[in-house]
Amino acid sequence: MQSDDKIPFTAHLEELRNRLIKCFIAVGFGFLVSYGFKEKLFTILTSPLTRVMKEGDSLIYTGLPEAFFTYLKVSFLTGLLLTAPIIIYQFWMFLAPGLYHKEKRLLIPIVLLSSVFFVGGSLFGYFVVFPYGFKFFLGFASETIRPMPSMKEYLGFASKLLIAFGIVFELPIVITFMARLGLVTVPFLKKNRKYAILLFFTGSALLTPPDVVTQIFMAFPLMLLYEISIVGARVFGKKKEEEAEEEEKVDSEQDPENIGDKASQ
Repeated sequence: MQSDDKIPFTAHLEELRNRLIKCFIAVGFGFLVSYGFKEKLFTILTSPLTRVMKEGDSLIYTGLPEAFFTYLKVSFLTGLLLTAPIIIYQFWMFLAPGLYHKEKRLLIPIVLLSSVFFVGGSLFGYFVVFPYGFKFFLGFASETIRPMPSMKEYLGFASKLLIAFGIVFELPIVITFMARLGLVTVPFLKKNRKYAILLFFTGSALLTPPDVVTQIFMAFPLMLLYEISIVGARVFGKKKEEEAEEEEKVDSEQDPENIGDKASQ
């Protein structure tokens, strides 16, 4: 992190406010565009469920305004996913002032990779986890028990999982960036692998429905992503030579003779 040209805390708050406003505007625009295709979007979102439902079954809504608000939420979710690259970009740009010049050059690749991993995580949840998870839940139906999922319940369930998978797939980007900053190292990641696996299964149990299948579908990719993170940390992590250069730079700035020279100037 840069130690010179310290920015006041109020300036950080102002920067954060501006970034958030840009994110809200982007999501709002995405919402307006998505609302024009709300029925089609909801059909696509519910496709993994309707494909495993019995013939003649369908989703229901139990309250008069439920369908209307569900379409609003679908449009908002779609707008959020569409503008995810913009949101991720604003997040990394907020962190940019505290980075060195070499690290700032990595921001564009990081933004692109973060967007790809987020969208990839959501697609993994949609195409892989949803079909197996819904098939598992509908398996409890019998002659006396008939599943009647509502629009509201399904949307809440699906949106939670899609966003959760998108976020957890950011793991390699976050760990690699932390390694680049020198916050974590490859030996540290390898040493704490067993604790990471325990954390993955615990987090999966909290983020997913209470069934083993869905938890495994989230925990196993996280384990693979963790190994990818170790590779990324090894390739892009801060090298000892760079750490030595930064220490020499800090020492030279704190040298009394250099300070005296700067004061005389």
